[in-house]
Amino acid sequence: MRRETSLAEVFDLVVIGAGSGGVRAGRLAATYGARVAVVEEYRVGGTCVIRGCVPKKFFVYASRFTDMFEVAGGFGWTVNASFDWPTLVANKDKEIARLEAAYVAALETPGAELIRDRAILTGPSSIQLVKSGRVLEAGTILIATGGHPHIPDIPGNELGITSNEAFHLATLPRSILIEGGGYVAVEFATIFAGLGVDTTIVYRGDCVLRGFDEDLRQGLSAGLQARGIRLIYETNVRALRKSGDNIVVSFSDEVEAPFGAVMFATGRRANVSGYGLEAAGIEMTPGRHIAVDEYSRTSNPSIYAVGDVTGRSQLTPVAIREGAAFAETVFNNNPTAVDHSLIGTAVFAEPEVATIGLTEAEAATHGDIDVYLVRFRPMINTLSTRTERMMLKLITLAGGGRVLGCHILGPGAAEMIQLVAIPMGMGAAKADFDRAMAMHPTAGEELVTFRAPAYRYRGGVRS
Repeated sequence: MRRETSLAEVFDLVVIGAGSGGVRAGRLAATYGARVAVVEEYRVGGTCVIRGCVPKKFFVYASRFTDMFEVAGGFGWTVNASFDWPTLVANKDKEIARLEAAYVAALETPGAELIRDRAILTGPSSIQLVKSGRVLEAGTILIATGGHPHIPDIPGNELGITSNEAFHLATLPRSILIEGGGYVAVEFATIFAGLGVDTTIVYRGDCVLRGFDEDLRQGLSAGLQARGIRLIYETNVRALRKSGDNIVVSFSDEVEAPFGAVMFATGRRANVSGYGLEAAGIEMTPGRHIAVDEYSRTSNPSIYAVGDVTGRSQLTPVAIREGAAFAETVFNNNPTAVDHSLIGTAVFAEPEVATIGLTEAEAATHGDIDVYLVRFRPMINTLSTRTERMMLKLITLAGGGRVLGCHILGPGAAEMIQLVAIPMGMGAAKADFDRAMAMHPTAGEELVTFRAPAYRYRGGVRS
């Protein structure tokens, strides 16, 4: 039973969830003099640090050595290499532990209290801790509980894994089927294929990366296939069953096939169940995310939410920015709203994909536009037999006007888009890009040396 309120411990802020957004909010609020408690039932760092962006990037790096070994001969190297999966996993775990400790220190140094427990809202300002039974009262509550991988409701789904388990496999499977066509699917396909696993993607759509620019989608699809990854489109997994050492997959087209492992990369869902949101009167969106206003305030004026749980943008830097804006607004008397209108993103597959702004199809509905496009063989491949090509695309208003979108496929795409985000955020036009002196030889120089559009849209018609 809940204790009397008079026995509750009182805080200025209680944060539920110690992921990137929650930690940033709690740390800054404590810096501004608030008494802060951050409640976390798992590990500190959230999806990104513990079982998302960071360990994934380590695995991507490992998988890319295969490509480097392939081109090494053209540069005079003879390579005789072998790979050990347990070594990679152990070194990854060691670095994740170091990062988690850094996150803990970031909270505790300014005076925030980290509580390892599960928090349940019992009212608009009260929280019950499940394991300890402690009761917390807070002037403000921040929900930053993140999300979790979605597992399809099909027979035998317990035989599959998600990205969570993929980071801790004891051994690599001989083959794997990955269901999905988004970030997680194509990145893990790159990882497994690069480490020698026979890899197949099955996706209900007609091409990977729905919502991205069409040239990026088609370019990545071709690049994945060039690496030996099989792509099965417009098909679903209907059931899994065990057969010896294999998992037999039944597809929606009535075909069955055995695989060493099956991974679900079928989207993520917000962590909103079992936290007592109903008791606090918190409204939800139709997609089962917490509804918030521009300052991350929920329908309950004393409760806020940031990060993946709000469904605005499931990206770590966005959660961090939202957490910081919340702390500025509530604890530093500096109302701050996060602009979600121009967010760059990267997909660390092979080839790498990065993008910011409008796709070509979106931009064509905004008026007359010019499209600048170039494809070429990356310089590192020119001394080898590799034939894949990079793509850089710049979309502007007609006549060299404001840059509306930038899309890059190939080595270093993410690093280039991160820098392109700066002038685009300032409203740069094509002429501003043209004023930049090219750095040669680089791939990025193509963005500042476009002479004329590859094609135009006038009145919505491509010409």
